[in-house]
Amino acid sequence: MRAITIPEPGGPEALVWTEVPDPVPGEGEVLVEVTASAVNRADIMQRQGFYDPPPGASPYPGLECSGRVSALGPGVSGWSVGDEVCALLAGGGYAEKVVVPAGQLLPVPEGVGLKEAAALPEVVCTVWSNVFMVSHLRPGETLLVHGGSSGIGTMAIQLGKAVGAKVAVTAGTEEKLERCAELGADILINYREQDFVAEVKEATGGAGADVILDNMGAKYLDRNVQALAVNGRLAIIGMQGGRKGELNIGMLLAKRAAVSATSLRARPPGEKAAIVAAVREHVWPLLAGGHVRPIVDRELPMSDASAAHRVVEESGHIGKVLLVAAP
Repeated sequence: MRAITIPEPGGPEALVWTEVPDPVPGEGEVLVEVTASAVNRADIMQRQGFYDPPPGASPYPGLECSGRVSALGPGVSGWSVGDEVCALLAGGGYAEKVVVPAGQLLPVPEGVGLKEAAALPEVVCTVWSNVFMVSHLRPGETLLVHGGSSGIGTMAIQLGKAVGAKVAVTAGTEEKLERCAELGADILINYREQDFVAEVKEATGGAGADVILDNMGAKYLDRNVQALAVNGRLAIIGMQGGRKGELNIGMLLAKRAAVSATSLRARPPGEKAAIVAAVREHVWPLLAGGHVRPIVDRELPMSDASAAHRVVEESGHIGKVLLVAAP
């Protein structure tokens, strides 16, 4: 088969489409013939040499894919050859075939195409696990989503609205904010021109955000705590703004607030399977009912992954950028 490899870390040109050995499913695993994968920030970090795959994972980038089951490993039940699926991966999505633990497979939702289903697993599992399973967003609360026009952001807006929350977003252009509004965002904040702490406080009558989903890390840590409501929950899922920041514990105590930081890729298979099962139970009916949908900005050939990485690094896209395998 062919896959995107990274012979040496570097820029987008470091991604090489080449022949590699076919993967073989082991106990409890399924072999998927890949139709499409999607580009995530973690893939860019891996290409740059900053985010190695977990032990035992595929060395190729790609944290999600869609495709068809082509073989079952020993001990697998509930799936059949030919099933159309999408999958949460620890790596290997930028390839023509990938091996997946059966617990990380999902059926393609009703009403969603096979290709566009590749845009779902990583973002849905990230949002559901952090906003709902960890931070317990409830109807009537306010959710602040940083990077509202990203893949994570566009899904967080839709899921927040689906459960009856008020959703605030930050984005860097008016066009991106308009797209967020189309998805249901109530409070639109241009982070280049406005102070999100002040804007959220004003929009909530001084209360602040009950849940904040943050991809920035250190740069926003203090301001995020300022923006939290009493009993607020800050969920950190990225470090685009740095690794180390100063935490105002006094303010955190006064607000009886909580800060959590999670990653998805390195979790053991059992934890991932539990998240995937929760997503199938709670989010798949919303997709089937048309209440939530994947947002795909564009599709590029998988062999041209370098171009897709450039698009994502330039941050001009809205939603997800897909890599499509050759038919």
